[in-house]
Amino acid sequence: MNTFIRFFYEFISIFFEGIGMVFGGIFNGIIKMFNFTEYAKVIDSYKDSFNGKEMVFVVLAVVFLLLIIGIIIFLIVLFVRAILRKIHNNFNKDELLEEIANLNNKVRKLMKEKDELMAMKVSQLGLNPDEEESEDTNEEEENVDQGIRFPKLVSIDKAYEGYKIKNYNNDYTLEALIDDFRCFAASKLHLYYDDTILRPFFAGLACGRLIILQGISGTGKTSLAYAWGKFVNIDSCVASVEPSWRDKSDFLGYFNEFTKKFNETKPLGEIYRATFDDNIHTIILDEMNLARVEYYFADFLSILEMPSKDEWVIDLVPSGWPNDPEKIVNGKLKIPSNLWYIGTINNDDSTFMVTDKVYDRAMPIDINIKVNPFKCREQEAVNLNASYLENLFEDAKEKYPLSEKGLADVKEVDDYVIKHFRIAFGNRIMKQLGTFVAIYVACGGKEVEAIDYFIAKKILRKFDQLSVAFIRDEIDPFITYLNKKFGKNVMKECIDYLENLKKSI
Repeated sequence: MNTFIRFFYEFISIFFEGIGMVFGGIFNGIIKMFNFTEYAKVIDSYKDSFNGKEMVFVVLAVVFLLLIIGIIIFLIVLFVRAILRKIHNNFNKDELLEEIANLNNKVRKLMKEKDELMAMKVSQLGLNPDEEESEDTNEEEENVDQGIRFPKLVSIDKAYEGYKIKNYNNDYTLEALIDDFRCFAASKLHLYYDDTILRPFFAGLACGRLIILQGISGTGKTSLAYAWGKFVNIDSCVASVEPSWRDKSDFLGYFNEFTKKFNETKPLGEIYRATFDDNIHTIILDEMNLARVEYYFADFLSILEMPSKDEWVIDLVPSGWPNDPEKIVNGKLKIPSNLWYIGTINNDDSTFMVTDKVYDRAMPIDINIKVNPFKCREQEAVNLNASYLENLFEDAKEKYPLSEKGLADVKEVDDYVIKHFRIAFGNRIMKQLGTFVAIYVACGGKEVEAIDYFIAKKILRKFDQLSVAFIRDEIDPFITYLNKKFGKNVMKECIDYLENLKKSI
């Protein structure tokens, strides 16, 4: 055993001696750079040999050296200050988010305490329904007595009692719908969008139930989702995301064990309302990345990926009650297919980064420009069946499938990105690409434009996660490759993204 210990000591000491030499060399180099005594000795040894003119150059050399040392010290100070500032900003951000979360939790606890007090009032005071109490109190007591734990959803049941799904006998094309929407937003709402925004928006609606509108503040992200609801005559439901959201109960509500009622949210009411008709419903997740999307929206991200819409079922409560709303069976609610979720995000210090899990399941649409006001014909809102819109999407996929050349070009780009950036397209991405291209072309666009937009927003955005040093030398060759493969500046969205990425390096 002693032999092994000696061996291990000699063997491992080589490594640590190397580390010591590295740090020792750096330290000795710094000492050498700032050894002013040695500089003085050199000057002293030569001073008698200098003539008058040479002494001027000696002074200049000393000044030049001091200038270099001053610049190095200045850069070190700037670097240290930048690091300290970043640490300070991150600390303040985390502290602020934690404080906001604590305040929201306190609000929630106060609401629960209020519910407890109300429950105690009903049970301990033995209030009679015939007593002169407020209308809201009487209704709440009646609901508890009758075992109604979803009062808002039950009221929706009553509102739709005897309702028959309306067929609007629509006769539109996707290109005509875009033009009508564009003119409606301009003439009725004074909101202005052009085809470069609306074509990806409609193609995104076809790719899935979740769309992400992203871009700088003030470009009309929330307004676009709001205008879409107005256009189809079903106002969008706005869910303002809060930093304290942690799970689906913040989005849908939760069952209160004291009041025996479910605290229903606006989004839950909109989801339930959509189960009764064939209209187009929209829930806006405003500033969706103020909290972690993969936390509060996790169930929906999984459910909406299910191939069969019969599997789009979410659990609200563990079991059913006799007086539950008619669409809630055994505590479960089926998510309707005529409902879309449109999230808006701002990327700043107050928000969380949207993860790949969310981006892969959504279609991101960039809105970074403000369209100048323009005159357009008067256009009224339309009544549009969701099933008809889905049929338009299916017809477009059959009529404008991704061409063999387009597919071959995409595969070549895929091979290039794998080889140079170690990023690959998944099967989900390829399926979304086929849908996006078909709908984009049906809306009046070109196939190469759709490929360009999709690759830029769904694939190249993954470069943000890569090391800057890893991709720095690969950007210009990639731009050259795209120009050679597709034609100069044909892949405009991809090239713009890569050029902006270069500026950030």
